[in-house]
Amino acid sequence: MTTTGEEHIAAGIGPWWWVRRRGAVLDASLALVSATECATEGIRFAQDAGLPVPVGMGFGLFAGSALLLRRRWPIAVVLVSIAITPAQMGFVMGLVGLYTLAASELPRRIIGALAGMSFAGMLIVTFVRAHQGVVRGDVPMGDWLVPFASITTAIGMTAPPVLLGLYVGARRRLMESLRERADSLERELQLLAERAEERAEWARNEERTRIAREMHDVVAHRVSLMVVHAAALQAVARKDPEKAVKNAALVGDMGRQALTELREMLGVLRTGEGRAVRVQPVPLAAVGVAAAAAASRAAEDPADGPSLAELDELVGQSAAAGMVVELSVDGDVRMYAPEIEQTAYRVVQEALTNVHKHAAGAKTHVRLAHRVAEIAMQVENESPPEPGSASDVHLPSGGNGLLGMKERVAALGGVFVSGPTDAGGFRVSAVIPAQA
Repeated sequence: MTTTGEEHIAAGIGPWWWVRRRGAVLDASLALVSATECATEGIRFAQDAGLPVPVGMGFGLFAGSALLLRRRWPIAVVLVSIAITPAQMGFVMGLVGLYTLAASELPRRIIGALAGMSFAGMLIVTFVRAHQGVVRGDVPMGDWLVPFASITTAIGMTAPPVLLGLYVGARRRLMESLRERADSLERELQLLAERAEERAEWARNEERTRIAREMHDVVAHRVSLMVVHAAALQAVARKDPEKAVKNAALVGDMGRQALTELREMLGVLRTGEGRAVRVQPVPLAAVGVAAAAAASRAAEDPADGPSLAELDELVGQSAAAGMVVELSVDGDVRMYAPEIEQTAYRVVQEALTNVHKHAAGAKTHVRLAHRVAEIAMQVENESPPEPGSASDVHLPSGGNGLLGMKERVAALGGVFVSGPTDAGGFRVSAVIPAQA
């Protein structure tokens, strides 16, 4: 992970106010050079001022050592350099101090004011010294060169360090801003990766739920009818061989139908060449996209699921298994989206399966209504015969049928209601919008 400027400061290992040890070593070296320069120039200052030489050297040594504070108090360093400018000392301290001041985070008006003071002080001192030298004859130049030399010297001592400091400060701030942006982008990428993983996990769960629901619909209904026919076959095998043969053929047909539907569902999980997909480590986002695409293909392709046109055959299979069932259709029959027809078919199928499981032998009414903006279906069975009758097959139940129907209908924006009737039977009703 990237590191911002604040984290660099927080992670500093240097002494006192220095972030790094090399920064402390650099400032100490610059302070030593400045102190040496000021102490050397203090000798001439003491001679001109009539002071003892040790006093001048001590003053210069003390003033030059102020450069050690340039990172902590850059304003103080610049003010000290301006103050000792009349003594013609502190040139190194002035250059480094102005650079540090310009590179700091201080407001521009403060930097401009101190740079202007330093320029004015250097201009005045240089002008006075040069004029005195011309008057005494120590400096061989005309009077007209004194202002030019003074301005040139003042600009040369103030402009370069200030401009360089402004450039370095701007570059440093830019780098810190880039570090912060990179850190922010990295956090956003991590958050997006986590969200992508969550979406992929959600897609996988949805796909598992969809496949489990399809498997339940196919296996539960077909196998339930096969068990009912097998029970009837066992009962009539010796008494009515012709009926036994007919029931055995029905069991075989239903088994083949169940296998066909299972192959159609499992085909979604296979490649286009017919080979099973190998389990390989792939990105989570790709898994989610593949799962969503598989679910979309299964929902959009009419060949992947039954339709309302097969409802008569479905009711006929239950009637062949011994159920007394009636089918009534209201309204003008029309075509719907594949997912709507498949859901309506599965609701009726699961409701009939529940009748076989829990109310075998009960008379059942299947109603289908084609309305203007919706399609409604209802499966209602009357009170089942007394337990222990010949029709009581005792089929196992997993308890997921009603939940699966409710999930299917809710996914299309419909309403699903189920529950016992006052007459002792059970009713399953569903309404699905025609434009789900």
